[in-house]
Amino acid sequence: MFRFRSLFASSPLLTLVTVGCLFFSGCGEKPAAVTEKAPVAKTVYHWKLATTWPSNFPIFSSTVDHFAQSVKTMSDGQLLIQVDSANKTKAPFGVLDMVHAGQYQMGHSASYYWKGTEPSTMFFTTMPFGMTAPEQYAWFYYGGGLALMQKVYAKHGVYSFPGGNTGVQMGGWFRKEIKSLKDLKGLKMRVPGFAGEVLAQLGVVVTNIAPGELYTSLERGNIDALEWVGPALDLKMGFQKIAPYYYTGWHEPASELQFLVNRQAFDTLPKNLQEILLTAMKAETLDAYAHMFNDNAAGLASLRTEYPEVKVRTFPKEILDALKQANQRLVDETAAKDPLFKEILDSQRAYLAVVRPWSIVSDYAYMKDNQEN
Repeated sequence: MFRFRSLFASSPLLTLVTVGCLFFSGCGEKPAAVTEKAPVAKTVYHWKLATTWPSNFPIFSSTVDHFAQSVKTMSDGQLLIQVDSANKTKAPFGVLDMVHAGQYQMGHSASYYWKGTEPSTMFFTTMPFGMTAPEQYAWFYYGGGLALMQKVYAKHGVYSFPGGNTGVQMGGWFRKEIKSLKDLKGLKMRVPGFAGEVLAQLGVVVTNIAPGELYTSLERGNIDALEWVGPALDLKMGFQKIAPYYYTGWHEPASELQFLVNRQAFDTLPKNLQEILLTAMKAETLDAYAHMFNDNAAGLASLRTEYPEVKVRTFPKEILDALKQANQRLVDETAAKDPLFKEILDSQRAYLAVVRPWSIVSDYAYMKDNQEN
């Protein structure tokens, strides 16, 4: 033992080498080759998404296209989504049925288009005299709205998620000025959702027309007026060339688009791809809202400079009061017959009672008190 310790003490370098050989066998031997495991091939999922919108439709189409690209990037190519516009499917109002049947794994549309099948779906787009976009987003994500939306769509075999908001929509384009209730009698107007039922109570002849047919219908006189979105999209459609009266909104204060997802397809995805889908949908929802707000502002400025003959009007108080009364009556009548409709209505009314005072104290008061002349 003495000699062993003395040997180490006499040569520090020899000590390190010897100790290394004692603890790690094989000094001087060729190290064994490291065998690398072959990477495990991941399953690539190929999905299809159908939209209600025609090809290259401003904002709506770009929202979906960017969503598909984001999913591809975030999933590293593991989830690929092919977007088919209404030009290909030839069924702009068949998106829900196609996603339900599994013909498409996803869809992008607006929930109130399905009111004929399920009246409760209207709440997830917007309702006349309802919540603004910030109020509605708060309801979706923090007020129970998203859970109610899944409850409604579960019977149709799909999930539904917010898909971008237009904000307050304009009240529509009219060939003639609307001065009183009598001007609405017999008026042929394209307007979807619950607003159509409300206007019908005032004598309007309501129809719903696919987006690609709106300009032609107005130009040929098949309709006297139409509601679309706002300056961001309306000017691109050319309505200002036909109808000189442009009315402010009451019927769609927060028109939310929607992503539809086939339940079985979603539930069988790996968890990481499910999370990627949910994250990408939420991101595109915010981006579409910001995009729309920006383009609406730019569109209004363009309208005022390039089409000064177009007159922006607000409906007379007589008409707005009549619309409010008709809306209240119809909503309550529907709620009395449909428990699910009533559940969602009660949820929105209760939430609005909480958030509207804040909207008035914050945004409304700020804009009202600081408005430039």
